This record gives sequence, C-alpha cells and structure tokens, in this order.
Amino acid sequence: MAAPAGTTRAEAAVHPVDERLPLLRLLPLAAQHVLAMLAAPVSTAFLIATGLRLSPARTAALLSATLVLCGAGALLQSFGVLRIGARLPFMMLPGGAAVAIFLQTAAAHGPATASGSVLIAAAFLLAVLPLYRRIVRFFPPVVLGTTVLLIGVNMVNVTAPMIRHDTWLALVTMGGTALCYLVLRGVWRQMSVLAGIAAGTAAALLTGTGTHAVPAAGPVLALPHPFPYGVPHFDLLAAVPLVVFTLASLAEATGQTVLNSEAVGRAPDPARDVPRTVRADALTSLAAGLLGTSIMVTSAENIGIVQLTRVRSRFVTAGAGLLLVVTGLLAPVSRLLAALPTPVVGGAGLIIYAVIAAMGIGMLRRADTFEGPVTTIVALTLLAGLLPVLAPELYTP
Repeated sequence: MAAPAGTTRAEAAVHPVDERLPLLRLLPLAAQHVLAMLAAPVSTAFLIATGLRLSPARTAALLSATLVLCGAGALLQSFGVLRIGARLPFMMLPGGAAVAIFLQTAAAHGPATASGSVLIAAAFLLAVLPLYRRIVRFFPPVVLGTTVLLIGVNMVNVTAPMIRHDTWLALVTMGGTALCYLVLRGVWRQMSVLAGIAAGTAAALLTGTGTHAVPAAGPVLALPHPFPYGVPHFDLLAAVPLVVFTLASLAEATGQTVLNSEAVGRAPDPARDVPRTVRADALTSLAAGLLGTSIMVTSAENIGIVQLTRVRSRFVTAGAGLLLVVTGLLAPVSRLLAALPTPVVGGAGLIIYAVIAAMGIGMLRRADTFEGPVTTIVALTLLAGLLPVLAPELYTP
C-alpha cells in the first residue's frame, strides 16, 4: 500500500509503540503515568522509613532513591538495551508484598541482612531466567488471561483502602475520568486520567478535605545514599522469603508482558519479551538492594492507562521515567507530589485496575475453547488467586 501524501514509507510503517510524540503532547501524557503510580513509591519509602525508624534526612534519601529507581526501571523497560527491557510502555514500582517481607527480614535480622536478601533474590531471578525462558512459551492463553484478571482484581483489593476516608473525592476522580473519556475526543480524551486526578485534587483543595500539609522548608537536592545500612549482609536462610516472592513474580511478569503487548497492538512473544522484562526487574532490584529499598517489579497500573487512553508509545513511559528521576532528585517537587490526596490517587487507581481486569476477561473470551479441562484450569487458577482476597482469614494463624 502506498504511503499517504507527504509521508515517507518509513514513517508510515512505524508501529504505534515506537511512535515519537511531540514534546508538548508527550509531557502531559507522561505526567499522567507518574501521577497515577506515585502513591506506591512514596508510601513504600515512608513505610520502610517508619519501620526502620529512619531520621528525616535518611527518609528523604530513601524517597529519592525509590523514585529514581522507579524512573530508571521505566527507562530500561521502555528503551530496552542489550535485551534488558521489553521495549514496551512499562513503569516500575516497589513490590507491595516484597516490602512487607523486607521489613520482616529487617526486624528479625537487621536492615543490612534485608538489603543482602534483596541482592540474593535479584541475583537468583537472573539465574533461573534461562530455564523459565524455555517453558514460558508453553503457557496456554487461558492461564495468561486468568492471571491478568487476577492481577486486576487483587490490585482493586489493595487500592480500595485508599478511599476509605473522604470517599467522595475518589468518586469525583473516577467520575471526572469517565466523563472526560466519554465526552472528549483526540488528545484530550487521552489525558482523561490526568483530568480526573486534577478534578479530584481541585475538589479537595476547595473543601480543605483529604489534603496533606506540604513541608515549607527542606533541601533542594535529595541524593540517594548507597549502603544506607552499612555493607549488606548475606544470609541465605533469611533470603528465602524474598526468593520465593521473586519466583512468584515471574508469573505476574508473564501476564503483564503479554497484556502490554496486546494493549499496544504488538503480537505477544513471551519467549522473547518476558525474559527482557524480568532482566530489567532484576537489575533494578539489584540497584534497590544497594540503595536500601526492596524488590522492584513492573507495574500493571500503567497498562490500564495505555488501554484506556489508546496512547501506545513507549516514549511516553520513557518520559515518565525521566520525570520520576528528576522528581527524585529535586526534593521540593517530590514533597509537593507526596501531598496529593490519597483518595484521589486511589480513585484513579481503581478505575485503571478495573480496566486491567476487563482486559483479562477479553483475553479469556478469545480462547479457542472453554470447556472440559480448560474450564477446570481456569477455575483452579481463579480459586488460588481469589481465596487470599475473599477469605484472608484462611491464611492467618
């Protein structure tokens, strides 16, 4: 087919995931990704700082390190260098369960051992990757679809407590997002999540509810500090829980990589792309162990934004990664963003994760068959994934 007038054949052949957007269009789209995921790294840094009783200065350094790691991970995943990174629009976050394991390890063995455990787990992930690469191609689509559905459902469950107080702010955010998506067109529709966050934040400021005080003073630069707890201590037994978490995260990384490929319109190739995703996760986690925080994982949240806005360019998440690095190094900016109302961020997260769950259902609908053994596989996978959500008391002593 001939290229349109005024367009070269090379430009016409550019896949949407490789599209380079104008800077003025890219910046707000990148900011949309940052604002939607910011609560996770900020809350993680403060959770670890509280658990380890860090001073304000060390807390600021830890927050800086966490944001810089998230940004560096997004850049790795978006650009993909030397088969490290999937070259897909991915963001990166601290793993929620991994943070709890990190704090438990620090309480039992000290923070230096917790950092050593992160390094052991990340190195182990790199070691088992060649074997996993050989078997991932045999995962049936129904398993991947069920995994994606469970990711969405579980993240809705994790995010819901964020809107427990001042729920109306979350409703304003979700309503604003939905209204903008339904009413607006073109570029404005693509920024519907950002518009929803802006509407919720404006409502919070006008009513004085759900807002956090922004510290007026503090350093301008907040640089990450390597080895904040001293030289990491390596204890194989203490590292077992984090190693188990990284093994479990392989299935999640597989589902997210396939889901992201479908969201951008690229044919999924798990045997090629999943190892690239996991390598970036593992290398970013190695850096996290050196900087005093926990395991880093790819984020499902931004895949929902890609699906919702239909902006597929990986350069948008690369821009978001750069914004995160700058935010991590400029303390006043990180303090300002950390003051975003929690219900507003939670409301944006809920609508995004619901989109991910819907995408999982769509993957299941495209399965070749849905009877006999396939139904049993889906049922058992759903049972294993939903029991911890619907009946958590079964897992408490």
